[in-house]
Amino acid sequence: MARNSTTTLLAATIALTASGAAAQTQMSCSQHSKVVGQFATSYQEIPVAGGLTEDGRLIEVLSTGDGKTWTIIISKPDGESCVMMAGEGWKKLKLSDDKLEPNA
Repeated sequence: MARNSTTTLLAATIALTASGAAAQTQMSCSQHSKVVGQFATSYQEIPVAGGLTEDGRLIEVLSTGDGKTWTIIISKPDGESCVMMAGEGWKKLKLSDDKLEPNA
């Protein structure tokens, strides 16, 4: 039960953050294969994490192998994907029972 609450909270946080970012900048949207292909070609970013929302959308984090840059995309069931935000310094976290720890 706690996991579902945490997942819902995380999804809501991402959605709210993404909504704010989308309001400030024009979103870039295209078919999923084109978006993922463009980031692989231009930035050497590949999917490193992802999950499904309750309404069937796919949230993916794309990142370089060394985590230098990252991008979050959200894809609708019809295959349209939109870039929501991007940044630098992606860190993989180790999940434990009670906290998140940086992975060594």
